[in-house]
Amino acid sequence: MKEPQMTPELIKAHGLNEEEYELILRSIGREPTFTELGIISVMWSEHASYKNSIKYLKKLPREGKHLMTKTGEENAGVIDIGHGLGISFKIESHNHPSALEPYHGAATGVGGILRDIFTMGARPIAVLDSLRFGNISNPQVKYLLRGVVSGIADYGNCFGVPTVGGETFFEDSYEANPLVNAMAIGILKHENLMKASAKGVGNYVVYAGSDTGRDGIHGATFASVELTEESEESRTAVQVGDPFMEKLLLEATLEVIELGLVVSIQDMGAAGLTCSSSEMAGKAGTGVELEISFVPRREKEMTPYEVMLSESQERMLLIVRPENYDKVEEVFQKWDLHAVKIGVVTSDGNLTVKEKGEIKAQLPAKMLVLGGDAPVYDRETHYPAYLHEINKFDAQSVKIPEDLNQEFRKLIASPNICSKRDIYRQYDHMVQINTVIEPGSDAAVVRIKETGQGIAATVDCNGRYCYLNPYEGAKGAVAEAARNIVCSGARPLAITNCLNFGNPYKPEMYWTFTEVIRGMSDACLAFETPVTGGNVSFYNENPKGAVYPTPAIGMIGLLEDYHKAIKSGFQNEGDLIILLGDNCSHIGASEYLKVSHNIISGNPPAVDLDKEKLLHKTFMELVDRKIIRSAHDCSDGGLATAIAESCFTAAEFMGARIEMNFEFRPDAELFGEEHSRIVCSIATDDLPGLQEVCARNSFPFQVIGKTGGSELKINDLIDIGIRELKKSWEEALQL
Repeated sequence: MKEPQMTPELIKAHGLNEEEYELILRSIGREPTFTELGIISVMWSEHASYKNSIKYLKKLPREGKHLMTKTGEENAGVIDIGHGLGISFKIESHNHPSALEPYHGAATGVGGILRDIFTMGARPIAVLDSLRFGNISNPQVKYLLRGVVSGIADYGNCFGVPTVGGETFFEDSYEANPLVNAMAIGILKHENLMKASAKGVGNYVVYAGSDTGRDGIHGATFASVELTEESEESRTAVQVGDPFMEKLLLEATLEVIELGLVVSIQDMGAAGLTCSSSEMAGKAGTGVELEISFVPRREKEMTPYEVMLSESQERMLLIVRPENYDKVEEVFQKWDLHAVKIGVVTSDGNLTVKEKGEIKAQLPAKMLVLGGDAPVYDRETHYPAYLHEINKFDAQSVKIPEDLNQEFRKLIASPNICSKRDIYRQYDHMVQINTVIEPGSDAAVVRIKETGQGIAATVDCNGRYCYLNPYEGAKGAVAEAARNIVCSGARPLAITNCLNFGNPYKPEMYWTFTEVIRGMSDACLAFETPVTGGNVSFYNENPKGAVYPTPAIGMIGLLEDYHKAIKSGFQNEGDLIILLGDNCSHIGASEYLKVSHNIISGNPPAVDLDKEKLLHKTFMELVDRKIIRSAHDCSDGGLATAIAESCFTAAEFMGARIEMNFEFRPDAELFGEEHSRIVCSIATDDLPGLQEVCARNSFPFQVIGKTGGSELKINDLIDIGIRELKKSWEEALQL
């Protein structure tokens, strides 16, 4: 193929500006080849290089006594849980692909995050998802939702990993740009922990897994631009996955790791062979020489450019000592997979790409990798103009409805509050038979058979909060994730994050990004939950505007005994209902304000981090003394919703009768979304124990009612049959 001439149009089409192209010329001292241009363009894209975010990501807390990997340096983070075991976990986005091809976009998002886990030497044990869509009444939105849910379900179910939890929100800002974030968790033995580093000059570079095709070419670049009406032309940037092939790849990969046959390993995700080879060389300070004519292909006459940039799924790159190559090949052949030597590790520090001996690309690996010589930017920031108006919001101008019963019926059936059962019922959450707490609770819990421990996991974020106050919204996302983990009876350990934003070149958007980082950092420091890694997804915009800033927080926690996991539903009739925490005084940013008054304004609830930590301490002491029978955090929809949901998920059908002293306006007390609150149930005989623990910790609580009956009654404000209310909650969202 004749090399295209370097023109400003060609350079721009590859997402590179004039300044960056000049940097390329200075770095290599010549004009790049077409293949080199493609390699640099994907590695310098936002998706691969984090060039607009890395400066601020480094400010997040990255140290912790249980961390087994350095933040951002491996495919996924790993936390030591004792007994010679570690938990690997990570969350990533597949937003743009899912907007164009919802089924394949979501499916390959799950496939990609699973590979990140088992390249660490971990066997995947759970998947969670964080989803955002526009108005559910829009047929196009429902089409996207159905496609995404089917993609997640089919890939996870066929692969054989339980999808145990997640969240789904609907806001107008996500109308044409849905967010699809997938999180995976795996378990590994300490001795099997793998690194993605091409060590050992002379070692073989081995291609393993599926054949290479033209699907997904420039997927990383596609993920680094805004969606436009012309994005339809980028459907070739959306990969197509095969979960059965991935299952074979999992087993073969874990087998060669268990046998000690590989030096290091990296999956071929974004930017495919380019990213995996250059990153492995860059991390080790070595070079990699590839002969791409050996790469197995499923399409004819593929160019070096296409082979290097293909994002075909279910592929791995291994570094293998020469004496172990035959054994590696034998294992992969047993699983009906390729394991082909396509190159060697060199000492020159370059990524060298040859086709039948002819050099097609030769670039310094350091020039391509995160933390190397790729460009790093600190963009202009500006306080958003819309926040000036929002800060003028006066809750007193909002009239209190006369019929709060009717308002509660509307609230409980709103898309962001109602049951998501129609979504998660499509997921096999019991495969591997280790799921202890199923979807629909505060946090999922999966048992570790080898030790009797349990891993609690959740994904949380309120994008509306982050839109109205990015600092407090981000703090709140971490706080709610930690509170959900605690409500399950677990101790929070660490987080992974997926930061979904609009165009970083827009000063107001970039200011929001920096504020979210600041809020996350403060909360993670307070809860001692370091950031193990994650993903930044910029350019989530379409011609109608940007999505809400959405920093999805994936958090894991540890129960030393999974039998002690706490469920969210009331367990026994006649138990006391306790509110740990204070009454709520405001309605700003609430779902109630949106549903009942069509207002999206006001400051979200601020997080008192010291108070939140004290809640964790108090609650865990109550758990240790076996006082807590059920627990559910107060968040979206407020106190009334938390109580109702505790009735809906009760061990047996039951209502609740609440009598409590209201200090503020009744709609705020019922539907306001103050942090640091948990609704729990206890046996009557355990009240003295609860009083003693709360008094010792100086933490506020109220006995607000009892479980039982067939109605939900709250003072003289709410009186609805629980069967009627549950029906509205369960049937509001139907796919």
